[in-house]
Amino acid sequence: MRDSTLRIIARIDAHYLKDPYSGSRRIVPYLAREGIPISRYRVRSLMRRMGLRAIYKKPRTTLPGNQSDQFPSLVDLRWVTAVDQVWATDSTYIPLQKGFLYLMANMDLHSRHVLSWKLSNRLDTEFCLEALEMALSSGRRPQIIHSDSECPFTSTDFLSRFQAEEIKISW
Repeated sequence: MRDSTLRIIARIDAHYLKDPYSGSRRIVPYLAREGIPISRYRVRSLMRRMGLRAIYKKPRTTLPGNQSDQFPSLVDLRWVTAVDQVWATDSTYIPLQKGFLYLMANMDLHSRHVLSWKLSNRLDTEFCLEALEMALSSGRRPQIIHSDSECPFTSTDFLSRFQAEEIKISW
C-alpha cells in the first residue's frame, strides 16, 4: 500500500475509535477537515478492507410469535426458597474497540451461583443452547427456567430442549 493510503487508513481508524457510529458519509467531512480530499466510495472501500462497519440501530426484522407460544412469568423472588428451583438465563453485549461480543449466562436465582457462561461474536440459538448444555451437564436441573423473550430464547430448538426435560418455561 502507498503511504497516502496508509495515512488515510490511520485517520479513519482514529475517527472510528472515537465515534464507531460513523459510516463513510460522516467520515468524508471529517477527513476533509483534516485536509484529505476523498470520495465516499473510497472511504467505504477502505472501511470494508479494515473490517469496520458503523454501529446503528438496525430494522426490527423479528416479530413476536403467537400468543399461544408465549409463556407467563412464573417467578416471584419471594417464593424462590431452594437451589435449582429457578434458573435465569440472559444475554448482554460487551462493547469492544472494534465491535462487540455477546455474553450468555445461566444462574441459579436462589444461590445466585453462575452455572455457566459463554462468549460469542453472534447471538444465535446454537450459542445459547451451548451455554445451557454446559449448565445442564453438571447433572443439575431446574424446575423453572426464566428468561426474557429475545429471539434465541423463543426459538423452537431452545423451547423444545426445556419441554423435553419437563422444565417449566417463564418469560
